[in-house]
Amino acid sequence: MKFIESKIQNIYIVEPEPFIDNRGMFARIFGKNEFKEIGHSKEIVNINHSITKKKGSIRGMHFQYPPKAEIKIVRCIKGTIHDVAIDIRKGSPTFLQYHSEILSAENMKMLYIPEGFAHGFQALNDNIEMIYFTTEVYSAEKEGGIRYNDPKIDIKWPLEVTDISKKDKELELLKNDFKGIKV
Repeated sequence: MKFIESKIQNIYIVEPEPFIDNRGMFARIFGKNEFKEIGHSKEIVNINHSITKKKGSIRGMHFQYPPKAEIKIVRCIKGTIHDVAIDIRKGSPTFLQYHSEILSAENMKMLYIPEGFAHGFQALNDNIEMIYFTTEVYSAEKEGGIRYNDPKIDIKWPLEVTDISKKDKELELLKNDFKGIKV
Protein backbone atom coordinates (compact mmCIF):
# COMPACT_ATOMS: atom_id res chain seq x y z
CA MET A 1 0.00 0.00 0.00
CA LYS A 2 1.08 3.54 -0.69
CA PHE A 3 0.21 6.31 1.77
CA ILE A 4 0.18 9.77 0.20
CA GLU A 5 0.04 12.75 2.54
CA SER A 6 -2.57 15.39 1.77
CA LYS A 7 -2.19 19.15 2.33
CA ILE A 8 -3.99 18.63 5.65
CA GLN A 9 -1.93 16.92 8.34
CA ASN A 10 -2.94 13.33 9.15
CA ILE A 11 -5.23 12.83 6.14
CA TYR A 12 -3.83 10.24 3.77
CA ILE A 13 -4.81 9.03 0.33
CA VAL A 14 -4.28 5.28 0.46
CA GLU A 15 -3.52 3.47 -2.78
CA PRO A 16 -3.63 -0.31 -2.66
CA GLU A 17 -1.05 -2.07 -4.82
CA PRO A 18 -3.04 -4.77 -6.59
CA PHE A 19 -1.61 -8.06 -7.79
CA ILE A 20 -3.08 -8.72 -11.23
CA ASP A 21 -2.82 -11.86 -13.30
CA ASN A 22 -4.94 -13.80 -15.79
CA ARG A 23 -7.32 -14.86 -12.99
CA GLY A 24 -8.13 -11.32 -11.92
CA MET A 25 -6.92 -9.08 -9.10
CA PHE A 26 -6.03 -9.22 -5.40
CA ALA A 27 -5.40 -6.16 -3.20
CA ARG A 28 -5.16 -5.63 0.53
CA ILE A 29 -7.34 -2.76 1.73
CA PHE A 30 -6.32 -2.94 5.37
CA GLY A 31 -3.23 -4.27 7.08
CA LYS A 32 -2.47 -3.51 10.73
CA ASN A 33 1.28 -3.32 10.10
CA GLU A 34 0.96 -1.12 7.01
CA PHE A 35 -1.36 1.36 8.74
CA LYS A 36 0.97 1.44 11.76
CA GLU A 37 3.48 3.18 9.47
CA ILE A 38 1.26 6.32 9.44
CA GLY A 39 0.66 6.17 13.19
CA HIS A 40 -2.63 4.27 13.15
CA SER A 41 -2.90 2.20 16.32
CA LYS A 42 -6.59 2.09 17.15
CA GLU A 43 -8.71 -0.99 16.68
CA ILE A 44 -11.22 -1.08 13.82
CA VAL A 45 -14.59 -1.76 15.51
CA ASN A 46 -17.04 -1.38 12.60
CA ILE A 47 -16.99 -2.03 8.87
CA ASN A 48 -19.97 -0.34 7.21
CA HIS A 49 -21.47 -0.77 3.73
CA SER A 50 -23.41 2.12 2.22
CA ILE A 51 -25.44 2.37 -1.01
CA THR A 52 -26.53 5.70 -2.48
CA LYS A 53 -29.01 5.36 -5.31
CA LYS A 54 -29.13 8.78 -6.97
CA LYS A 55 -26.37 10.74 -8.74
CA GLY A 56 -25.86 14.11 -7.04
CA SER A 57 -26.97 12.87 -3.59
CA ILE A 58 -24.95 14.08 -0.61
CA ARG A 59 -24.41 12.29 2.69
CA GLY A 60 -22.75 14.35 5.39
CA MET A 61 -20.98 16.20 6.86
CA HIS A 62 -20.85 13.97 9.96
CA PHE A 63 -18.57 13.55 12.96
CA GLN A 64 -18.67 12.35 16.56
CA TYR A 65 -17.63 14.43 19.56
CA PRO A 66 -15.01 13.05 21.98
CA PRO A 67 -14.79 10.62 23.62
CA LYS A 68 -16.52 8.94 20.66
CA ALA A 69 -14.46 10.70 17.96
CA GLU A 70 -13.52 8.20 15.29
CA ILE A 71 -11.01 7.48 12.57
CA LYS A 72 -12.55 6.51 9.22
CA ILE A 73 -11.02 4.67 6.31
CA VAL A 74 -13.31 5.15 3.32
CA ARG A 75 -13.42 3.30 -0.01
CA CYS A 76 -15.86 3.43 -2.93
CA ILE A 77 -16.41 -0.11 -4.24
CA LYS A 78 -18.95 0.66 -6.98
CA GLY A 79 -19.16 3.86 -9.02
CA THR A 80 -17.51 7.17 -8.15
CA ILE A 81 -17.81 9.69 -5.31
CA HIS A 82 -16.49 13.12 -4.41
CA ASP A 83 -15.32 12.49 -0.82
CA VAL A 84 -14.75 15.40 1.60
CA ALA A 85 -13.16 15.72 5.06
CA ILE A 86 -13.29 19.03 7.00
CA ASP A 87 -10.69 19.75 9.69
CA ILE A 88 -12.56 20.71 12.88
CA ARG A 89 -9.66 20.05 15.28
CA LYS A 90 -9.39 22.83 17.86
CA GLY A 91 -6.15 24.75 17.34
CA SER A 92 -5.26 23.05 14.05
CA PRO A 93 -3.37 25.21 11.53
CA THR A 94 -5.82 23.95 8.86
CA PHE A 95 -8.95 24.48 10.99
CA LEU A 96 -12.11 24.61 8.81
CA GLN A 97 -10.17 23.71 5.66
CA TYR A 98 -11.21 20.64 3.73
CA HIS A 99 -9.64 17.96 1.60
CA SER A 100 -11.59 16.39 -1.24
CA GLU A 101 -10.75 13.33 -3.27
CA ILE A 102 -12.37 11.39 -6.09
CA LEU A 103 -12.76 7.81 -4.93
CA SER A 104 -13.96 5.14 -7.33
CA ALA A 105 -14.12 1.42 -7.79
CA GLU A 106 -11.78 1.92 -10.73
CA ASN A 107 -9.02 3.95 -9.01
CA MET A 108 -9.31 1.89 -5.78
CA LYS A 109 -8.14 4.87 -3.68
CA MET A 110 -9.14 5.14 -0.04
CA LEU A 111 -9.18 8.13 2.27
CA TYR A 112 -7.79 7.89 5.80
CA ILE A 113 -9.63 10.45 7.93
CA PRO A 114 -8.38 10.96 11.51
CA GLU A 115 -10.35 11.97 14.58
CA GLY A 116 -11.48 15.58 14.52
CA PHE A 117 -12.84 15.70 10.98
CA ALA A 118 -16.35 15.96 9.59
CA HIS A 119 -16.89 13.61 6.65
CA GLY A 120 -19.30 13.39 3.76
CA PHE A 121 -19.54 12.66 0.05
CA GLN A 122 -21.49 13.23 -3.14
CA ALA A 123 -22.44 10.40 -5.50
CA LEU A 124 -21.12 11.14 -8.98
CA ASN A 125 -23.25 8.45 -10.58
CA ASP A 126 -26.27 6.32 -9.68
CA ASN A 127 -26.02 3.32 -7.36
CA ILE A 128 -22.65 3.93 -5.76
CA GLU A 129 -21.47 1.62 -2.98
CA MET A 130 -18.98 2.34 -0.23
CA ILE A 131 -17.36 0.55 2.63
CA TYR A 132 -15.80 2.34 5.53
CA PHE A 133 -13.92 1.20 8.58
CA THR A 134 -14.34 3.06 11.88
CA THR A 135 -12.54 2.98 15.21
CA GLU A 136 -15.54 3.85 17.33
CA VAL A 137 -19.08 2.57 17.77
CA TYR A 138 -21.74 5.02 16.58
CA SER A 139 -23.16 7.19 19.37
CA ALA A 140 -26.31 9.23 18.68
CA GLU A 141 -25.58 11.31 21.81
CA LYS A 142 -22.13 12.29 20.48
CA GLU A 143 -23.16 12.82 16.87
CA GLY A 144 -22.39 16.16 15.24
CA GLY A 145 -22.62 17.64 11.79
CA ILE A 146 -21.83 20.58 9.57
CA ARG A 147 -24.21 21.66 6.85
CA TYR A 148 -23.00 20.58 3.40
CA ASN A 149 -23.30 24.14 2.05
CA ASP A 150 -21.98 26.12 5.02
CA PRO A 151 -20.44 29.32 3.58
CA LYS A 152 -17.61 29.24 6.16
CA ILE A 153 -16.37 26.02 4.51
CA ASP A 154 -17.57 26.67 0.92
CA ILE A 155 -17.21 23.11 -0.38
CA LYS A 156 -17.07 22.97 -4.16
CA TRP A 157 -19.47 20.10 -4.89
CA PRO A 158 -19.06 18.95 -8.51
CA LEU A 159 -22.77 18.35 -9.18
CA GLU A 160 -26.06 19.98 -8.34
CA VAL A 161 -27.47 18.43 -5.18
CA THR A 162 -30.30 16.05 -6.11
CA ASP A 163 -30.99 14.49 -2.70
CA ILE A 164 -29.97 14.98 0.91
CA SER A 165 -31.55 13.83 4.15
CA LYS A 166 -33.83 16.22 6.02
CA LYS A 167 -31.50 15.94 9.03
CA ASP A 168 -28.40 16.89 7.00
CA LYS A 169 -30.21 19.70 5.17
CA GLU A 170 -31.35 21.23 8.46
CA LEU A 171 -27.99 21.19 10.26
CA GLU A 172 -27.20 24.63 11.67
CA LEU A 173 -24.59 26.81 10.02
CA LEU A 174 -21.34 27.18 11.97
CA LYS A 175 -21.44 30.00 14.47
CA ASN A 176 -18.63 32.54 14.67
CA ASP A 177 -17.68 31.23 18.12
CA PHE A 178 -17.15 27.62 16.93
CA LYS A 179 -13.62 26.74 18.03
CA GLY A 180 -13.59 23.10 16.98
CA ILE A 181 -13.30 19.89 18.93
CA LYS A 182 -10.38 18.76 21.05
CA VAL A 183 -9.15 15.28 20.12
